[in-house]
Amino acid sequence: MRPTHGVDPHALAIVRLGVDVPYEQAWSLQHWVHGKRVAGEVPDTLLVLEHAPVYTAGKRAAPHERPSDGTPVVDVDRGGRVTWHGPGQLVGYPIVAVSDVTDYVCRLEETMIQVCADFGVTARRVRGRAGVWAVGDAGLGLPDRQLGTVGIRVVRGVAMHGFALNCANDPRWFNRIVPCGLPDVGVSTLSAETGRRIVVEEVLPIAEKRLAEALGREPFDLHEEDLLRR
Repeated sequence: MRPTHGVDPHALAIVRLGVDVPYEQAWSLQHWVHGKRVAGEVPDTLLVLEHAPVYTAGKRAAPHERPSDGTPVVDVDRGGRVTWHGPGQLVGYPIVAVSDVTDYVCRLEETMIQVCADFGVTARRVRGRAGVWAVGDAGLGLPDRQLGTVGIRVVRGVAMHGFALNCANDPRWFNRIVPCGLPDVGVSTLSAETGRRIVVEEVLPIAEKRLAEALGREPFDLHEEDLLRR
């Protein structure tokens, strides 16, 4: 059952949280918004931000996928495995009513594919792998390169967590882990694929537009302070 109650079912509130956002702070806000969305007190909401550097592990993370040097990892309540978030990476947390989880994940992936195309980068899904990829060339010794990831949780018909798209982050952060449980693959960014620096600020409005289109919603800007007054 889709939670609607008194909110506009066609609206998508866009809340920009800024940069260097601590993971636990955003996670707490997600849970708060999720409760409000389930209760029908806020519309579908997208939180967009750049995190302070952090490794997180989903429910399916294996011990060998974590950093071997003892770097702290935040265990979270999403699906998926171990990943990194931090400066230069666009993170989006759509807290939205969902009726078909598989279709929803495909819409998040399609959003990132469209954003990549907007910047001249060809990205696609790869069978058996989550996220979106720039496809390699075995003949040239070039591996598949992950550009974006998806990890979600759906409770009481409302999703939380979401997607991350590499824009201008340093891929070496991923060297300490087995990203998303996939050994022997590369990690890349929009900047690396295009040969020019593409920062999150440049990608943000396009990603917001593409996600609203994928979900069939009408986006509007909402300040964090106004969200918390609801």
